[in-house]
Amino acid sequence: MKIAIIGAGLMGHALALVFAIGGHRVRLTDTNAETLARAPGLMETARATLEAAGEAQGLTGAGLRERVTTHGALAETVADAELVIEAIVEKPEPKRALYAELDALMPKDAILASNTSYLDVFPLMPPARLPRAIIMHWYTPPYLVDLVDLVGSEQCPPALVEEVAAMLRAMGKVPLVMRRFLPGYIANRLQSALSLECYRLMDEGYATPQEIDEAIIHGLALRLLLLGQMAKGDFTGLPLSAHALANRMYQPPEPKGHSETLDRLLAEGRTGVMSGHGFYDWEGSPEALFAERDNRLFSLKRALRQTGPMAGLAADTKKG
Repeated sequence: MKIAIIGAGLMGHALALVFAIGGHRVRLTDTNAETLARAPGLMETARATLEAAGEAQGLTGAGLRERVTTHGALAETVADAELVIEAIVEKPEPKRALYAELDALMPKDAILASNTSYLDVFPLMPPARLPRAIIMHWYTPPYLVDLVDLVGSEQCPPALVEEVAAMLRAMGKVPLVMRRFLPGYIANRLQSALSLECYRLMDEGYATPQEIDEAIIHGLALRLLLLGQMAKGDFTGLPLSAHALANRMYQPPEPKGHSETLDRLLAEGRTGVMSGHGFYDWEGSPEALFAERDNRLFSLKRALRQTGPMAGLAADTKKG
């Protein structure tokens, strides 16, 4: 499939790599010339990491350069595209303006997709594009995280969404087709709820960042990786879940719109791995740290492939 990706930043260039590994041809563009010029090097660095881990599906550096090309002009990027993916800033007006420009440039039968996390972009799109408009939301880094949220517009036929889902499955991804748009979909909403509690625990002095991570890694994550949350409930026993709800054992924190802990760290310039300091102090270059993270995630993915999730053993995973 001929694919055009608009936006070569954090997600855009990584998506280009993912589709190239999947055997597709990609044209990539960005309004920022510096961002666009940096994209090939970032893709090659990630590809080399994938190759070293045996996950590049035979894609060589030369193959990557052949399958992914960068273009300064939007018209040239989308001229004969079958799938156009928008991965620009998460703000309504820039997206609305881009969709209007794309409407005049991209083929009439092309699929228009957005990587938006929380925005309902369908009202921002030209009405004539809605029958072939979808949200295709990825998680970073998309060459490692297989989940992809798919949502079709109200005018988009389910068969088209399934066609895209089938393409993603053929690439080894795990598309999750939503019944209708919901900000954050499923994974991001669950992550937001967890983050809200983490900030409460830190702001109110109950736990440090390291203690929270130890509780997650050594208490929650191992079981969640194999069971998820709902299958874990089956193994624990649903009566216990019912008792917990009846006893109101947990009261969610009220969203405050900020965190005192996070505010303090940002004021100190502790922005995360890129600055070398965040909740933790990090040693080594950001590139080395990201590569180390990726290699460890590869090890976990290989282990999960060998064992398989327990929920996959259920006779009917669609009930409920």
